[in-house]
Amino acid sequence: MLLAVLTISDRCSQGLLTDTAGPAVVALLRQHWSDAEIRTGLLADDENAIAATLEQLSREGAALVLTVGGTGLGPRDRTPEATRRVIDREAPGLAEAMRFNGAGRNPFAWLSRGVAGLKGSTLIVNLPGSRRGAEESLASILALVRHGLEVAAGGQVHP
Repeated sequence: MLLAVLTISDRCSQGLLTDTAGPAVVALLRQHWSDAEIRTGLLADDENAIAATLEQLSREGAALVLTVGGTGLGPRDRTPEATRRVIDREAPGLAEAMRFNGAGRNPFAWLSRGVAGLKGSTLIVNLPGSRRGAEESLASILALVRHGLEVAAGGQVHP
């Protein structure tokens, strides 16, 4: 199974900050999919580049693509817009669950604009850019993601 983690950050892509959120997300994925191939990438907050990379990973058969960052209210935070350009169908419950669960610990989680959806059978989920936010968001939906990947691949029906 091919999984991908894309960190979206101008400062990290310019070498001004070290990405800690992306590697933390990879570590969490490895705990649950130890035999998966996990690709990583680091992109600037460029909507066209994000959309093109999401399209490419979907064409290459990625089952899951997690973006980390670019979901806030900043003027260059365009990850949700790039994701919406690519996906065929939204899976709004995943983003709603992350915001709901996150808001219990940090009320600013409600400001996240992250989305989730399918491009063919590739599930794309936008995570927040902070290490803690990304880890907690992914942890809160892991069971849903696992089931969603099985259903999207045609291997399991709903219980």
